[in-house]
Amino acid sequence: MSRIALITGATSGIGRATAEIFAGSGIDLILCGRRKEKLDEVARVLSSQVRVTTLIFDVRDKGAVTAMIGSLPDEWKNIDILVNNAGNAHGMGSLDEGETDDWDAMIDGNVKGLLYVSKVVIPLLLERGTGHIVNISSIAGKQTYANGAVYCASKAAVEVITEGMRLELTQHGIKVTNIAPGAVETEFSLVRFKGDESRAEKVYQGFDPLQAADIADAILYAVNAPDRVTIADITILAGAQSAATVIHRK
Repeated sequence: MSRIALITGATSGIGRATAEIFAGSGIDLILCGRRKEKLDEVARVLSSQVRVTTLIFDVRDKGAVTAMIGSLPDEWKNIDILVNNAGNAHGMGSLDEGETDDWDAMIDGNVKGLLYVSKVVIPLLLERGTGHIVNISSIAGKQTYANGAVYCASKAAVEVITEGMRLELTQHGIKVTNIAPGAVETEFSLVRFKGDESRAEKVYQGFDPLQAADIADAILYAVNAPDRVTIADITILAGAQSAATVIHRK
């Protein structure tokens, strides 16, 4: 029987790339996201390879998370892999000038959303005594930078939560992996700069940034490791990147 993976934030970027590489490996998919049209498109493309079902919800909405995952038919509740990918960055401002709405969006999505989804899925893994949780952190969770303190704090929280999960769940046969990407060319900067395309494009100019498929490849490697191996933590930087804010541009 093929494995089942639940992926949050599956409409684009790393989430979509992970869905694509999982489908290529015969892993059935529960695709979760806020944008129905985009989610339906991903499901349509991948349903020729594997079984696919979709759940429309915002990870920040605890009630929706519980209701939607709880609504899965029994055959879809045999989840083997949870990829907590949904998250966001909003704005770049100092703490005295930052928008509190932006802070709420990052903490609610990156931290509380991950917790809400995990709280519903972990009991399903515990019941079966097997499974793998992959949490998408960031180099920003390891190295703080100016004007990004709240985003960095939210991703540092993901790192701590991931470690806590591993301490609690390894004894139950559940693996936990943290993936910390560096500069990945996705919608990330467009969202952070609130649709300002010219500003977002500058983030990736002068070097060859990571692509979502590079991160998906690492996720697949982690979930395909032998039972005797746990990939605890992977940091992935672009070839021209040596730290969170140090990129050698041409």
